[in-house]
Amino acid sequence: MASMKGGKFTHNATEAPTADRVLPLFSLKGKTAIVSGAGAGIGLGIAQGFAEAGANVAIWYNSNNKALDRAADIEKTYGVKCKAYQVDITSYEAVKDAIDKIVSEFDGRLDIFVANSGIAWEDGPSLDGKVENYERVMRTNVDGTFYSARAAGLHWRRQKKEGTTVDGRKLENFKSGSFIATASISGHIANIPQLQSPYNASKAAVIHLCKSLSVEFVGFARVNSISPGYIKTEISLFCSAETKEVWHDRTPMGREGEVSELVGAYLYFASDASTFTTGADLLVDGGYCAP
Repeated sequence: MASMKGGKFTHNATEAPTADRVLPLFSLKGKTAIVSGAGAGIGLGIAQGFAEAGANVAIWYNSNNKALDRAADIEKTYGVKCKAYQVDITSYEAVKDAIDKIVSEFDGRLDIFVANSGIAWEDGPSLDGKVENYERVMRTNVDGTFYSARAAGLHWRRQKKEGTTVDGRKLENFKSGSFIATASISGHIANIPQLQSPYNASKAAVIHLCKSLSVEFVGFARVNSISPGYIKTEISLFCSAETKEVWHDRTPMGREGEVSELVGAYLYFASDASTFTTGADLLVDGGYCAP
């Protein structure tokens, strides 16, 4: 693991993949993944993509009970284990308890966690918005990401150190965990025409949190983030057609992205194809941040 000695880092627990063919590197067969905020939108697309790649998947939702049916559909369609769990992402105790339960129920292991839960700021100018709504955005987007990383990281550190499942069985084919957070272009730029400073600040915090944790976790897990641009999901339904037209004008590709255009980025970070990638933030934004 990485440790500090005399002010210098020592690294002795990272491994290169054994596969030398492309498709095996992207396989998630036999791995356990948790995806938060997976009742719909980006999270649901990620869960479906991971299941197609062979992972057993636990999907978390807050209030969207349709997640129960969607989990059943994923299990039936892809022949993997998939269950839905209602989790309060703003409570560390709830997050830790849910992860512990899932690890126990999913063959005693955890390989991948995608922190995708997030809420938008819809109040406009910060001086006119409600302070309690700012607090909700920060608790969900920032605190929820940290709680998830901490609770998952405890399992990855134990798995790497002990080489066993949670019930003491030998852990097969575990090299390192993969933590992936959904950030946003809003962590890189100040969006217009909509005013959303609290959301922008929350996503900038997520990006830097992941970079910082990538150093702390280097001996047992990779930590990366993905910054989508404007994607067709429920989170932007409150925006007007005029607002979206401005988005399109400022995006070189001239449109919003589809959820399916994001899934490959998450699969890369989740799989052994990215064993030398940590502390990265990947923009998937149709070129919005390029100019």
